[in-house]
Amino acid sequence: MATPSRTRPKNTKAQDAVALLKADHRQVEQWFEEFESARSAGKKQQLATNICNALKVHTEIEEEIFYPAFLKATKDEDMHHEAIVEHEGAKKLIAEIEASSPDDEYFDAKVTVLSEMIKHHVKEEEQPSGMFAEAKKSKMDLEELGRELAARKSELTEQSAAA
Repeated sequence: MATPSRTRPKNTKAQDAVALLKADHRQVEQWFEEFESARSAGKKQQLATNICNALKVHTEIEEEIFYPAFLKATKDEDMHHEAIVEHEGAKKLIAEIEASSPDDEYFDAKVTVLSEMIKHHVKEEEQPSGMFAEAKKSKMDLEELGRELAARKSELTEQSAAA
């Protein structure tokens, strides 16, 4: 007899909010690594597109759902505001990358700088005194937030694919 976890599709597995956001971080890190070693313009364009799309969805679900819940639960305005400002910088660079192509002499540099910005942001969120650790210590319902994040992420991903 199959266990329920074996019969449930992978994408319906409930993840808490922090686990979901960390999984996004790992995926984008992998694409940045692949970009560094990519040689063809087509592969670089594909990876840059994947990275930009994933980061746009990720920042949106954090800003719409996770960050407001974090601020409400922890009252940590400094950490919240710094994360928002970091997102704004990344969004500007994402827009520049999306408006260019591997033919642009600055394309690789822009993706590299975005990678560095994201690595810094991820480190800030995931460090022992960071936002994710504070969220886990708070009274945030990370399971419910995980469901909300997953649903909104799915919705935004579908919209992006349809565009």
